[in-house]
Amino acid sequence: MSRIRSVATSAPGVNRRTVLAAAGAVSLSAGVGYALRPADSQAAPASPQAGAEAPVAHSRQAPATAPLAPYTNGTTLASVAAPRNSSGYRRLGDGAGWQRVVRGELAAPKSGRAGRRTTLAAFVQFTDLHLQDVQHPLRLEYLRSTDVHSWRPQEALTVPGAVSLVERVNALKGAPVTGAPLHFVMTTGDNTDNNAHSELEWFMKIMSGGRIIPNTGDAKHYEGVQNSGLKLYWQSDATLRDNDKALGFPHLKGFLAAAIREVQSPGLKLPWYSTVGNHDALPLGCYGSHGDPYLAEAAIGGKKLFSVSAADARKLQDAIKNAKDPKGTGYRDFLKAHARSMRSVTPDEKRAPYTQADYLKAHLDPAYQGHGPVGHGYSSANLDAGTQYYAFRISDDVIGISLDTTDAGGHYEGSIGTAQLNWLDKTLRDNKDSYAVVFSHHTSKTMDNTRPDPAHPGEKRHGGAEVLSLLGAHANVLAWVNGHIHKNVITPHQHSGGRSFWEISTASHIDYPHLARIVELVDNKDGTISLFTTLIESAAPHRTDFADLSQTGLAALYRELAYNAPGANKTLAGSAADRNTELVLKKG
Repeated sequence: MSRIRSVATSAPGVNRRTVLAAAGAVSLSAGVGYALRPADSQAAPASPQAGAEAPVAHSRQAPATAPLAPYTNGTTLASVAAPRNSSGYRRLGDGAGWQRVVRGELAAPKSGRAGRRTTLAAFVQFTDLHLQDVQHPLRLEYLRSTDVHSWRPQEALTVPGAVSLVERVNALKGAPVTGAPLHFVMTTGDNTDNNAHSELEWFMKIMSGGRIIPNTGDAKHYEGVQNSGLKLYWQSDATLRDNDKALGFPHLKGFLAAAIREVQSPGLKLPWYSTVGNHDALPLGCYGSHGDPYLAEAAIGGKKLFSVSAADARKLQDAIKNAKDPKGTGYRDFLKAHARSMRSVTPDEKRAPYTQADYLKAHLDPAYQGHGPVGHGYSSANLDAGTQYYAFRISDDVIGISLDTTDAGGHYEGSIGTAQLNWLDKTLRDNKDSYAVVFSHHTSKTMDNTRPDPAHPGEKRHGGAEVLSLLGAHANVLAWVNGHIHKNVITPHQHSGGRSFWEISTASHIDYPHLARIVELVDNKDGTISLFTTLIESAAPHRTDFADLSQTGLAALYRELAYNAPGANKTLAGSAADRNTELVLKKG
């Protein structure tokens, strides 16, 4: 029977581990991520010779200060962006916060737990940043002629929007319920949008700090759909009455110049880890990593398709949705058939697709180390073995496991191979005395693509149901944290023998409401564990100023444009029970 109720945040107990962590005496609890040992075997090498001991990944984070009292500032408990007017283009302002909901489907919450609890771990989840090179020749903006949400007016502002999210995390004083130091940030995939080197560089700099110019092609001028003169897209700088202006979108002279201007990211002040998503691994998030070479050539070339008929757009979209063209040969033929309709743009090699090895090397690059750890979870063993999954120690009592649920055979849904499934089982068994949090991009319900991986054609692929069954067989699993669906959904999973865990799926940072999630794990000292989830928005103000095209002003506009995007799903925030929660579990 479901036990769900709204409550105010209650004060935590302060335990010895929290005090030690605050003093920096227990480095694991002060935000340092350690690779599990024997470390390179934890990075899932494909062969025994890849199993050398990996170095411990140290953080350069300064020792944390003393634990703080619970707080709501900077979280959606205090305030959430909300529309100020009721029709047309809706301006945003400060709205009422979301209450915390206690969920007891897996265990009854016991009275007095707030005074007993001790902190096990606390971290932040980013997901689906979808950093976009919006001038890239292979983008599918023209699908808007049949599906209005296939192109979104906010897409040119993904970089300042993501930087503002980093600024929000840096401003947090600790975990909002327990006041414990935050250990790390984990990104759960689709960090980039189109598997482009340009986007990967922007992602690494946003997370670790640096100057970013979110522009490719012509160094001084934007060359994309927003200055095309086509009514299909919001022509922000022009007076043309396009389809979006007919809905109330503003005329913002200078918007495009501002959108490609240099952005400065402070980088996260916490260690951060990375999980791969289908948009990171596959061109357009759906075409196999061993796809048609024509697409790689077109990516860096000087021709871009801006519009097609609704009938042609519908055929292409149908092929993508139904996985009729996993290798991209049909898309190649589509582009060739529309070659005469393409417009000239400035070629740029930075738009080339990146390989799995490129992705790993970027994470291992000292230039992008930030506050660590080295490799952001990945190691040289991953590079040698050609894998993108690993395990790491979050704290003395908790391990993290990052899965690679993308399918190199193509399509946007996921699965994992037998080798990874067996590694996951072994990792959980070898660490049965530690609690475990599993991270992936895909959700359990979106892992139904079992197309063979071209690099391992004889290996069986396994879907979400099999992963759920495996996780349910281990009493130490507390949570499976993921993204992909761009919506807040929290699902209880009850298994035999009293084993249970929570699946926490978090909304994206490309579609409104632009959220990330803080997760706190606590031992209630009464036979139960609680997982607290608290959503956060970026640091950008809720109110926008059309005259303010600064980095902060653009980040605020990013949110408001996303709210107003034609065809946008208004339910992505989920129900109250999917947002700010206390999720109760029986101890395994």
